Amino acid sequence: MRRLVLSTALLAALAGVSALGCSGGGSQQAGGGKRVIFLTNGTSPFWDAARAGMMDAEKEFGLKEAGLRPVFETNDGTDRGQIDKLRQFGSQGDIAAIAISVNTAGNVAIVEEMRNLQNKGIKVVTVDSDVDRGQHRDARFAFIGTDNLVGGRELGKCLKGLLPNGGKYVTFVGITGAQNAVERVTGVAEGAGDKIKSLDNMGDTNDRTRARENVRNALNNHPDLSALVGIWSYNAPAIVDVVREKNVRDKVKVVVFDAEPATIEETGKGMVDAMVVQNPYEMGRQSTRLLKALVTDDKKTIEEMLPDHGKKPDGDLYDTGLKVVVPDEGSPLKAEMFDKKTNFLKLSPFRDWLKKYNLTQS
Repeated sequence: MRRLVLSTALLAALAGVSALGCSGGGSQQAGGGKRVIFLTNGTSPFWDAARAGMMDAEKEFGLKEAGLRPVFETNDGTDRGQIDKLRQFGSQGDIAAIAISVNTAGNVAIVEEMRNLQNKGIKVVTVDSDVDRGQHRDARFAFIGTDNLVGGRELGKCLKGLLPNGGKYVTFVGITGAQNAVERVTGVAEGAGDKIKSLDNMGDTNDRTRARENVRNALNNHPDLSALVGIWSYNAPAIVDVVREKNVRDKVKVVVFDAEPATIEETGKGMVDAMVVQNPYEMGRQSTRLLKALVTDDKKTIEEMLPDHGKKPDGDLYDTGLKVVVPDEGSPLKAEMFDKKTNFLKLSPFRDWLKKYNLTQS
């Protein structure tokens, strides 16, 4: 939802209305300080946990005391939508910093708007999905989120463990050109090994109906398909719906990124073999922490978060970690199959972890 530039009188009349409006709710009144924006690349329950992290960070890191207030903005899933949002932000004088999940890594227009914001003194970081680092790294100060290539490899290792004799798979994703999508799909192929072959990578442009239709088409077009791989969070429920509809659970393995509430429930019912789970809560929390530090020139916090910034090629990356989650019973997957940094959990302990942070998904 696009924000209107409100007059001083109207702001006074709206005192008590959430600064986040239709974008998801907030804890400070409109006009209560300079805005720190979190801009998504689309709509998904995945972002609810990031919003929770941002709101918790507001209190934990004292944004109000620094004259800042968090605002969570949802993009419509299109490049045009992000470009328009960024231009809008650049025309408004009360914005101090922006964290953006970039829609398409190589879209020069998005990158140029990010550079324009920086030129106006607005701090910019990327979250979850980065720019093309080879060409546009200068458009943001840092990236906060998953090492998506590693995450893809862990998902590929799930396939390898579930299909020891080899097989064929299709990947499903929202935007095929997004940085996180490209790296995850590449990583899946690397982790799966030579005996497991990719047949297709199908994008749905954030259209949930198309996401399900893609799964139907994959199953119809590839009768020898042995695995369905969800790359974005909502792809998992779409896969499960169609697998149940076509009654093919005994023929295909289902491995997915992220843990939406429906995905967690279906894992408990035996419809999902493995989830590679990110930490969107920490993405929201840590991006807010870093942006506050950048705005207030808190060099100690910046150094603590990014000790190698400007010193090493990947010193501008803050990794929020990964989990591999499997059903409580019967999985052939074991902790030793995965990277030592990856937290391997069965479903029940993972649910306990969610409860600890008052989350319903990750």
